[in-house]
Amino acid sequence: MGMAVGPKKGSVKNDINVTPLVDVVLVLLIIFMVITPMLQRGKDVKLPQSKSIDEENKDSDPIILSVTTDKHIYIESSEYDKEGFTPALKAVLDAKPGRKILLKGDQTLTVGDVREVMELSRKAGAKSVALGVEEQK
Repeated sequence: MGMAVGPKKGSVKNDINVTPLVDVVLVLLIIFMVITPMLQRGKDVKLPQSKSIDEENKDSDPIILSVTTDKHIYIESSEYDKEGFTPALKAVLDAKPGRKILLKGDQTLTVGDVREVMELSRKAGAKSVALGVEEQK
């Protein structure tokens, strides 16, 4: 019969077993690596800054529209041209009625570019379009 003994015969070995700790940390790392890309919705754009912003409604799950610096239009992460945008947004709105729309326009765009996407959204049946901004620090 074998027994791990310390410096004194019969004393308890007080080394910490780090194997379970490493296992838990690796599982958490894998979970974060899988979830992190799903946290951002829509296309990545640099939002304009604003001194005052409205409180975000946590209950709603808006449809994210993005307009990039090169004037490409996205619904969530799917790219559309101006002709295909309105029917695609209408299909999304018909499938999920009552959802709000959040428009994220890059800060380098002109007001006319953003207004054009808002008009296309209204033609698709959107009742209102909220603009995404970043709080000025």
